[in-house]
Amino acid sequence: MFLEPGPQPTDEEVEARRLARRFAAEVLRPASLELDRLADPSAVIAPGSPFWEAMRQAYSVGLHAARFPQALGGAGLSAAAHQAVTEELAWGAVDLAIAISVASFPFAYAALGGDPQLMTELVQPFVGDEEARHIGCWAITEPDHGSDTLMFEGEHYRDPSVFWSVVARPDGDEWVIEGSKSAWVSNGTIATHALVFLGIEREQGMAGGGVAVVPLDRPGVSKGPPLDKLGQRALNQGQIFFDRVRIPRWFMLVGPEGYPAMIERVLAAANTGMATLFSGLARAAFEEALDYARQRVQGGRPIARHQLVQWKLFDMFVKVETARTFARTVALSSASRGRSPAHALAAKVYCTQAAFEVASDAVQIFGGMGLVKGMLVEKLFRDARAALIEDGTNEVLGLTAIRRLMAEHGPAD
Repeated sequence: MFLEPGPQPTDEEVEARRLARRFAAEVLRPASLELDRLADPSAVIAPGSPFWEAMRQAYSVGLHAARFPQALGGAGLSAAAHQAVTEELAWGAVDLAIAISVASFPFAYAALGGDPQLMTELVQPFVGDEEARHIGCWAITEPDHGSDTLMFEGEHYRDPSVFWSVVARPDGDEWVIEGSKSAWVSNGTIATHALVFLGIEREQGMAGGGVAVVPLDRPGVSKGPPLDKLGQRALNQGQIFFDRVRIPRWFMLVGPEGYPAMIERVLAAANTGMATLFSGLARAAFEEALDYARQRVQGGRPIARHQLVQWKLFDMFVKVETARTFARTVALSSASRGRSPAHALAAKVYCTQAAFEVASDAVQIFGGMGLVKGMLVEKLFRDARAALIEDGTNEVLGLTAIRRLMAEHGPAD
């Protein structure tokens, strides 16, 4: 039914998509639906929860290290194959797909510099993990800073009076970290390692930041309880506190001099991933609505034969295909021609909005049944709504993108 965006898929991509689709259908979706029904978010991550079995199975087949090169023991998937896999996983369960993706963040960025100590202490144990013992998180959002940490074109960004809540200071061969990250850190309550964005040079404002990998078993680290959320309930999120936490100097991946390039890299990668993830959710919502419309009888015939429903399905189909094409175009362009933060931001904003609209229309086609707990479309609607806020609100990301484009084309007349 759906086109394969971009060039003719390779055999690797076709096989990767097939395997990911099967895993998503047989493992992720059933686990996510079961976890969604748990009233207590602490039960989602309790020992024996389906969450842990889903993560263990994901690690056992190498999904956590899909993009790591084969020389390190990873799958070494191409950008196209990885994008296809991500879409399929999100089609099955976007909350668990995000958990699997974010789990690699500290280790993937530690691998970029090729530091031998980081490779030995962090990267290789993660890549070789088949039991989900190493789980990462991306700790950027703070109690007083959310989307503004990403808005590097904003007038506040170099204001010394606006600074990070989590700060680091050098002390001999170590860094000492203090402060707290907000309750919206994905994987925050279960993570063993965090990719922490923090402040180093106050006089530069938010631009005086750094990025460190912090093992979360260090003295001084504590965590808050998981949030009780509207959607994406299988994705645990919670606060992390740092009380004079010490890390070796080589765990600081970049300081203020390299921070602008790092924030652009992470911002482009994260938003490209969000675009792919939610184009997968949009596809799931459309498929559910189409199947239901062909079965549900009103007026003596299936509602799929009524013109109003046909038009709504067509509108949904167009949004799904444009979202998938936009997400894939940005992902492949980033891999071959370098990252474009503005395009990644635009893809995230468009694809998440499309996913929300498609999921909402799916609920409408289901009618009253679309409001019933336990129905997949009801869950997809709640999961999609969260995407308009997470990884930066769409409004702020849109402003960041247009300001970047304006800057690239020179000052306005």
